[in-house]
Amino acid sequence: MAVFNEGRAGAKAPYFGLTGGWLTFWVSVACATDMTLFGYDQGVFGGVIVTPDFLDTLNLSGPEHTSLLGTVTALYDVGCFFGAVAAFSIGERLGRKKSVLLGTTVMSIGAILQISSYSVAQMIVGRIVAGLGNGLNTATAPVWQAETSKAAWRGKLVVIELILNIAGFSLSNWITYGFSYVNGPVAWRFPLAFQFIFIFVLFGTVPWLPESPRWLIAHGQIEAADQIIADLEATTVDDAYVVTESKEIQWAVQYERENGVSWWDLLRGKSGNGTSTIRRLILGAGAQAMQQLAGINVTSYYLPTVLIQSVGLSEKLARLLAACNSVSYLAFSMIGIPNVERWGRRKMMIYASIGQALSYMLITILLRYNELPGYSGSKQVASASVAFFFTYYICFGIGFQGVPWLYPTEINSLAFRTKGAALGTASNWAFNFMVVEITPIGIQTLHWKFYIIWVVLNASFVPIVYLFYPETADRTLEDVDRLFRDNHDIFVFRDPDAISAKRPLAYIEREQAEVRRNSSIVSADPEAMRRRMETLDRVNKGVEEEKSAEMLENV
Repeated sequence: MAVFNEGRAGAKAPYFGLTGGWLTFWVSVACATDMTLFGYDQGVFGGVIVTPDFLDTLNLSGPEHTSLLGTVTALYDVGCFFGAVAAFSIGERLGRKKSVLLGTTVMSIGAILQISSYSVAQMIVGRIVAGLGNGLNTATAPVWQAETSKAAWRGKLVVIELILNIAGFSLSNWITYGFSYVNGPVAWRFPLAFQFIFIFVLFGTVPWLPESPRWLIAHGQIEAADQIIADLEATTVDDAYVVTESKEIQWAVQYERENGVSWWDLLRGKSGNGTSTIRRLILGAGAQAMQQLAGINVTSYYLPTVLIQSVGLSEKLARLLAACNSVSYLAFSMIGIPNVERWGRRKMMIYASIGQALSYMLITILLRYNELPGYSGSKQVASASVAFFFTYYICFGIGFQGVPWLYPTEINSLAFRTKGAALGTASNWAFNFMVVEITPIGIQTLHWKFYIIWVVLNASFVPIVYLFYPETADRTLEDVDRLFRDNHDIFVFRDPDAISAKRPLAYIEREQAEVRRNSSIVSADPEAMRRRMETLDRVNKGVEEEKSAEMLENV
C-alpha cells in the first residue's frame, strides 16, 4: 500500500515519511473529518430546536415563532452560501490546505458564539459565522481529495467522505436524543460543543499534509508538484508515470490559459474556445442543486418536527426514530462505495431519483389519508408513512449523497475546478436555505400537499441526468477535459464514450503511448527502467481488461 520516504538528500522526510497509499489515507482522513463535521453540524440543530430549554432560553416557544425558528435554522445555510462564494477567489489564491484551515478557524468562532448564546441575535450571528467557515470548507475539501487521488480511487474516496458526513449526521441525532433526557442548558449546549472534537482533528492533520499538485502546477510550482505526485505514487520524480502525469496537467493548464475565459467574460456571454466552461459549470452546480431539490433537508433538519407534526408522534419517539433512521441511512449509503465506480455517476443518480420519487409519492398518499376527516385507519397509515421516510433515506444515501459533491470536482477544468466546486457548493447552500426556510411553514399550511413538490422534482431528475450528464467514473481529470474539447453536443446520451461507466479504450491507449514516449526520454538507470516497465504493465493490463469487457458486452 505504501512505502516510507527516507528523506531527500539528507533532509528530514516530509509527511512523517509517509508516501503512496498511506499518504493518500491521511489526506482522506482530513477531508473526511471535514465532511463529518459538516454532517454533524447539519443534523445537530434539528435536535436542538425541539429542546424545551433552548426554546425557553431564546424565547422561541409556540406556533407564533415557527417562522422565526425556521429563519434561525436556515441562516446557517446563508452563511454556507457566502462561504462557498468566498472560495471562488480566496480558495484559488490560498490553495486547498490553507482554505480548509481558514474555514475551520471561522467555524470555531461560530461554534463558540452558538454554545454561549442567550439571545436570538447572538444565535443568528453564530449560525451565520459557522456557516461561512463550513461553506469554505465544503467547497474545498472534495477538490483537495479529488486532486490528490488516483482515478481508480477518486470516486470511492469522495463517497467515503460523504458517508462519514452521514456518520456525523447520525452521531448528532444520537447525541441530541441522549441529551433529551437531561434537563437544563446542557441538553443543547453540549451537543453544539461536541463539534470541537472534529475541529481539533482538522487542526492536527491538515498543516502537515501535501498541497494539491494540480494547484501547484497552476501556480508555477512544477518542481514541488512533481515531488508530491511522486510521493503520492510512492516512486521518484523521474518515473515515467510521474513525468506523464505532470506533463498532462501542465498541458491542461496551458490550454486553459490560452482558451479559457474569465468570470467577467462569462458574465458577458463568452464561453471560451472549445473548453465548454459554462456548460461544465452548469452541470456541476446543477448536480448540487438537484441534491437539495430532492428534499433531503426537509427531513435532515426537521425529521423530528415532521414526525411530530405530520405523523403525530410524541417528541421522544420522534427523536428515537430520527436517530434510528440515521443509522439505516449510514448503513445503506455504504452500498455506494463499491458501486460509484462500477455503476458510474449517471446510473447512481438515476436509480436514486426513481427510488426517492416513489418514496415521497407513498408518503404523500399515506399522509393524505392520515389527514382525511373521519378516516378510521388514520393511525395505521401515519405509522406506515414512517417506513417510506426510511426508504427515501436509503435511496438518497446510496446514490445522491456523494455523487453531487464529487461531480463538480471532476466535471470542471483545472482553471475552474475551485470556482466550479465553489459555485456548486454555493448552489447547494442556496437551495438548502430555500428548503429549510419553507419547510416549517409548508408543513403547517399545506400539510400533506407539501410533499407533492418533492415527488415531482425527484421524478424530473431522471430525464435530466440521462440526457445531459456525461459519465466521469474511471477517468482521469484530464480525460474529462478531453471529452469536452472533443464533444460539444449537450445531449450526451448519444455518445458511447460520454456515458460509459468504464474508461474509453481511446483514452487508455493514448496514455499508454505517452508513457512509452516519456520512458524513452528519461535516463536509462536500471531501477528507473524497472519502475517504467511496471507502469507499462499497469497500463497494458488496463487496456486488456477494457477489451475483454467490451468483447463480453458485444457477446
